[in-house]
Amino acid sequence: MSTEPATAEKPWPVGLLSSKIRDYIDRLGTVWVEGEISQWGISGGNIYGKLKDVDGDATVSFTIWSSVRAKLPDDLKHGDRVIALIKPNYWIKGGSLTMQVFQMKHVGLGDMLERLERLRRQLASEGLFDAARKKRLPFLPHCIGLITGKDSDAEKDVIRNAQLRWPAVDFRVVHAAVQGDRTVPEVVSALKTLDADPRVDVIIVARGGGDFQNLLGFSDERVIRAAAACATPIVSAIGHEADRPLFDDVADLRASTPTDAAKRVVPDVTEELSRVQQARTRLTMRLTGFLSNETARVDAIRSRPALSSSSWIIDARAQELTRYVARGTELIERALDHESRTTAELKAHLKALSPQRTLDRGYAIAQDPDGHVIRSAADAPAGTRFTLTLADGAIAASSEGALESRSPARG
Repeated sequence: MSTEPATAEKPWPVGLLSSKIRDYIDRLGTVWVEGEISQWGISGGNIYGKLKDVDGDATVSFTIWSSVRAKLPDDLKHGDRVIALIKPNYWIKGGSLTMQVFQMKHVGLGDMLERLERLRRQLASEGLFDAARKKRLPFLPHCIGLITGKDSDAEKDVIRNAQLRWPAVDFRVVHAAVQGDRTVPEVVSALKTLDADPRVDVIIVARGGGDFQNLLGFSDERVIRAAAACATPIVSAIGHEADRPLFDDVADLRASTPTDAAKRVVPDVTEELSRVQQARTRLTMRLTGFLSNETARVDAIRSRPALSSSSWIIDARAQELTRYVARGTELIERALDHESRTTAELKAHLKALSPQRTLDRGYAIAQDPDGHVIRSAADAPAGTRFTLTLADGAIAASSEGALESRSPARG
């Protein structure tokens, strides 16, 4: 086999290229792969089919020879999720690549559960399942977004039960595959569509239950993260009590069935009207009782003597005023008498001590022209003019000088 590189002048033959491709692929050897059987046909005792990637958009063809088929489980069929030991083979004559299967078996339920549990722990550690992030459902949604299979019983159950409870409720239904390989992209797209609609108050994702494998799409990480990113409250109604896909954990409310979802999202108009009537009755009774008690209390207050007649207030106050006036007059007269006596005593005392009383007894007061009292003979030498004040008036006088000393007269 030539190892020289191919050029325009020396191109490789097709056979050489095919041989190199076969040799290169042969070096891969056998490998274990996991996927979903998307095609399964029997011809001449051999099985020819295709294996599809569970999450991505990739498919490979495979061949199971009759000698290997006898060793495989009899219940393998289209749609099964399997693991297979394969060896890639490149057929030079036909220029095709196929996978020769040596072993194939169903993916064990334990394996799936273990993977889901690991994913559950991972998403829980990120807080996607925390109760604190759960949103409350509106009391009365005006528009409900519904994601379900087209013409499914789940769709009919949700709409019928919701409208029986509240006939005015509105729906926006987005149909999506609820099992199979289209489940994940269609459910994710439907969630984004309804969450972006401002009219939608709550989103219900519903299907009529199913076996474990049929619900695997609702445990897909892409669906879970799309639900966690929604600002609109989400109700999960995709399984029965025994089923527990991861979508139930990320939803804001889990309903056991589509019917249960409708009952928990939409209030019963009959029950609500009954509650309103009961509340009105209780309010009327309490208000009537309150008014009756207050009326009786006012009547009791008005029946008291203090409020039965208004004239008693004036009469009582008039009597009190008369007593206060009489008492005030008496006190004032008594005070005036006391002060009059005190004044008379002070007046008599003052008169007894006044200079006028001295003058009345025959004494006189001599004052020089400047008004100073002449107290000795030396203050009035001969020729001095002075005023002599008597008991009933004053006279002008002049001094002729001091007299000889003599004893004062005694009365």
